[in-house]
Amino acid sequence: MATVHDEADSDGDAALALDVIESGRYLVLATAAADGSPWPTPVWYARSGREFFWVSRSDTRHSDNVRVRGQVSFVIFETPVPPQGRTHAVYAEAIAAEVPAEDLERCLATYEHRARAEGLGGWTIERVVAPAAMRLYRAVAARIFVLHPDRDIRREVEIDL
Repeated sequence: MATVHDEADSDGDAALALDVIESGRYLVLATAAADGSPWPTPVWYARSGREFFWVSRSDTRHSDNVRVRGQVSFVIFETPVPPQGRTHAVYAEAIAAEVPAEDLERCLATYEHRARAEGLGGWTIERVVAPAAMRLYRAVAARIFVLHPDRDIRREVEIDL
């Protein structure tokens, strides 16, 4: 799949990407184990800039994968998908990890703000550190793409998140 930069479409692509990211609720996180075995997982997310946050149990397959291989990708797509299957989607290449203790308060505030806005209740640090089972994770998007709607051609978008 080729990457295409087309100035005529770049503003429209950036607007599309922002709209999909802002309206999305779940991203499908693609991780891989040490042996390269892939594993996709849908996770509810919040974001700040290019940082995308989710909470998962620390013993899940995708959490194990992130620990051994931080290179991930993810897709956020419009839902519900139209019957003709032409949904808009944003793809990202990112580096993921559990949020370190020194950054936990700031990152959890972003996650908790969106969770409360969505009616999902509040999150405290005690819910995402041992002995609790859940952890807060972060993926920092290095590159963001959209697909041309009529062809399988990805276009990198430069957007300020």
